[in-house]
Amino acid sequence: MPVILAIVAAGSAQAAENAGARPTGAVTDLPKVIILAQRQSCKSASSCQEAVEMWCGGYRRADADGDGIPCENVCRSRAQVDKIRQEIGC
Repeated sequence: MPVILAIVAAGSAQAAENAGARPTGAVTDLPKVIILAQRQSCKSASSCQEAVEMWCGGYRRADADGDGIPCENVCRSRAQVDKIRQEIGC
């Protein structure tokens, strides 16, 4: 399953209503609401691509031994990791 990132900008009451929000009397002009759901473990990575995405996204424990290869249970070589990093711009 991919990492899910949803960013919602609250700009107006109409936009909130269209999104299914109900007025609560709270401040409605919040700049952004960020919802981030990530699986943060090498056990949860099903591919090297997913492991590299987690690592590039801030999960530093993925490369615990500091050899440049995150989640060695799915990533086999530095060349494989470097290729993925180049493809995704990390």
